[in-house]
Amino acid sequence: MTDESPREEILINVTPREIRAALLENGVLQEVHIEREARRGLISNIYKGSVTRVLPGMQAAFIDIGLDRTAFLHVSDIVRRGEADGAESDEPLPDIRGLVHEGDEILVQVVKDPLGTKGARLTTFITLPSRFLVYLPAGSGIGISSRIEDETERNRLRGLLEGLQEKLAGGLIVRTAADGIGETTLASDLEFLQKLWAAIQLECSKAPAKSLVHEDLSLPIRMLRDMVSGDVERILVDSKEYLDKMQSFAKRFLPEIETMLELYARRRPIFDLHGTEDEIHKALERNIPLKSGGYLIFDQTEAMTTIDVNTGGYVGYRNLEDTIYRTNLEAAVAIARQLRLRNLGGIIIIDFIDMEEPEHRDRVMELFQQSMARDHAKHQIMPVSPLGLVEMTRKRTRESLQHVLCEDCSYCGGKGFVMKPETVCFEIFREIIRQQRQFSFAEVLVLAHQNVIEFLLDEDARALGEIESHTGKRIRLQPESLYLQDQFDVVLV
Repeated sequence: MTDESPREEILINVTPREIRAALLENGVLQEVHIEREARRGLISNIYKGSVTRVLPGMQAAFIDIGLDRTAFLHVSDIVRRGEADGAESDEPLPDIRGLVHEGDEILVQVVKDPLGTKGARLTTFITLPSRFLVYLPAGSGIGISSRIEDETERNRLRGLLEGLQEKLAGGLIVRTAADGIGETTLASDLEFLQKLWAAIQLECSKAPAKSLVHEDLSLPIRMLRDMVSGDVERILVDSKEYLDKMQSFAKRFLPEIETMLELYARRRPIFDLHGTEDEIHKALERNIPLKSGGYLIFDQTEAMTTIDVNTGGYVGYRNLEDTIYRTNLEAAVAIARQLRLRNLGGIIIIDFIDMEEPEHRDRVMELFQQSMARDHAKHQIMPVSPLGLVEMTRKRTRESLQHVLCEDCSYCGGKGFVMKPETVCFEIFREIIRQQRQFSFAEVLVLAHQNVIEFLLDEDARALGEIESHTGKRIRLQPESLYLQDQFDVVLV
């Protein structure tokens, strides 16, 4: 581990029916993963599905895999004869009707969890990961992780695996963790993957359609397999039961990390370390303050996420351009961290504060790309647009932190705003006039939220008198504690 590498630790918090895992770098929370027994993620699970509908207009098919909603399979995610591990080709995609038909049984793997009203996204490009390798049964060739940058090491790994791959049908991807790993360990990893694939094929031959064939590992074990790098110094677990499971897995497959596993037995909750619990709650806020006094605003919608950078109370020390530049530098690091922590995916638009100096813009973009380099999710950052916006995409697989922990407000229906008391008052006035024109009555009783009643009695008292004069009816007001601010009733007496 170099001096520049951050010191990482992983915290595993186990409570009945929920497990949480946090990745910290130098004591700062970077990622949080949550798995609940009632809603376990489906990514990497393999199913034997049944084709229920083929849609040639969308070049897609709906697959029943036994879930509440049918899953989605696009033609580009179907293995075709002679095609290697899903590699892109200039050839046009064939008609999906020539590949699948209604009633077909098909082996598929989940690549995206159900999100909102959408079903799971599927692929027939099955991938089986181990600690150091990813096996592609329908693929070919050997791919090396781009994070292994040393060309000598890349050639060494490729040479080792070319010898091991002779008896293997399929392709391989070498993971970042394989950097420096010897031939014996890689051969053991490969043997495990071959046995796993054989077991999956056997289970598929016996299983009925619409059933689970292979389930991915639980969250704590996945953290060992996927997240433990050379920078991780310790893994704290607050459950003896899960610590034993993780130690057993590590002893069999990852002996080099067995000594990192520790039981956390203090009275203080494990997620109170380094303020982890507080950081999770802050990640649900719309506004994120910066140390300089500036702040970020996150707006997450179904179509995209927008991030606005503001100087706030930061006045700088020299001039306006310097103030903007320093705020944007701090924002670039903070945004990269928040994208990982909030697990935001899809299209993301960032509105940095406009900078006049080209070298300032270049430096902010360089720092942002450097900060994103440690992100495990695949992403693409575009150059600054003519409008001064940074457009990027980040692969969306699991639900964002907000969607996992929160739901739409029953008060505003997820809009994030409610009608003002003044607006509700005008609604009440129009309803009274509407009723007066249709029915005969002696007086009107208005039931509404306390804020609306107070507005009618104070700021709108004159308008209330005018409505009484206009209708010739007395209006009585009654606050209702259980009413929402935009709720009211007009009762004719």
